[in-house]
Amino acid sequence: MKKIIKLHGKEIEYTLKISKRAKKLRLAVYCGGSFVVTAPQNLRENHIERFIVKKSRWVTDKINYFKNVPGGNFVANKKSAKKDYKKNKNIAQSLAEKKVEFFNLSYKFKFNRICIRNQKTRWGSCSKKGNLNFNYKIISLPERLADYIVVHELCHLGEFNHSKSFWELVAKTIPDYKIARRDLKKNQINFS
Repeated sequence: MKKIIKLHGKEIEYTLKISKRAKKLRLAVYCGGSFVVTAPQNLRENHIERFIVKKSRWVTDKINYFKNVPGGNFVANKKSAKKDYKKNKNIAQSLAEKKVEFFNLSYKFKFNRICIRNQKTRWGSCSKKGNLNFNYKIISLPERLADYIVVHELCHLGEFNHSKSFWELVAKTIPDYKIARRDLKKNQINFS
């Protein structure tokens, strides 16, 4: 359900989702600046609002970040999102292919194909069949974060886990991967 809360003198719209599976409150800000609060059942609304106010600086920073990312105004409703995906899919495909080709010069991994997906929160994945998958919204990221996502998934072709060996592979081409990883986590961007 849609709600409004006042943060730092501005009215902020958010979607409140009540979940049987949620064990704690979760705040997420997505591309375009949509703000979603997931709460466990039986949690009072005033408790939820106090939590949002407590995290208000984080919330407003993330909303502003995603609204100001070049190409980052991706829309939330399904019909518009589908149109946006179709419009940007080929651009994202080209970007992903170029980055995979460039970074794979260092790794020389064999992969099956590169696919562009329209996912809400996941930015990349690697399948056991050797398929590399990337969210079309990767085009909205700063280049260093897009590079990190591509390298992260590429390195899963060599190590299908997050072991020390995996991170050593990542560090081969992205030595400051810990900073990129931290920035992605700060901005609610998920990958696997």
